[in-house]
Amino acid sequence: MIEIKMPQGVSAQIVGDTISIKGKLGSNSRKFNDALLNISLKGDVVIVDHTKLQKLSKKGANSEIALAKEIANDISGVDSYYERKMKAVFLHFPINVEVKNNTVHINNIIGERMARKAKIIGATKVDAKGQTLRVYGTSLDDVTQTSANIRLACVMRKKDTRVFQDGLYYEV
Repeated sequence: MIEIKMPQGVSAQIVGDTISIKGKLGSNSRKFNDALLNISLKGDVVIVDHTKLQKLSKKGANSEIALAKEIANDISGVDSYYERKMKAVFLHFPINVEVKNNTVHINNIIGERMARKAKIIGATKVDAKGQTLRVYGTSLDDVTQTSANIRLACVMRKKDTRVFQDGLYYEV
């Protein structure tokens, strides 16, 4: 049994096999396997416990730990944003980054005429200012997947990567 304490201003609601967490920055919802796990609320504490089925007890224990960590990430995400910063690096042609609808358009990478596109996942927000890119949102999964999509859109194919190092990279 794992107990997760919610900070002030964060609330949770369980409906069927879905837990919804709401805070000052937004909301996150997550589905779970109700055959393996029992999730309950007691005040401002979320309790995650696996069922005592003999065959599934080891799977339930592993799922309990993983789901508890995901719920803790969702709780901290609605309290403060998850953020990834990226920077455009170019040697040959200046890279322009634009955000249109639910996609990020990367223009003029190694002089290509067609823009490379990366999909924005979920409710993630992307700000492009000059050569810097800020990817932020309430869900850790969505923010990291969006930044990975942007990074993978810049991968050079059939070129020597020691020479053509243009692209968007994570800032440390």
